[in-house]
Amino acid sequence: MAERIRIEQHSVGGLLWVAGWLFTIGYLQLTFWKGVLAILIWPYYLGETLRALLSS
Repeated sequence: MAERIRIEQHSVGGLLWVAGWLFTIGYLQLTFWKGVLAILIWPYYLGETLRALLSS
């Protein structure tokens, strides 16, 4: 008998993340390239902060 494959789509989290970034870029009045740089660097700093909090 064939197995049933269940596909779940979680697009709400991604949409909230994008909306949050657009709000943050607008609130901080960042230029386009500073916004792109923030999106690329932010996960690193978030990971470092969470690692420090979780290791204590």
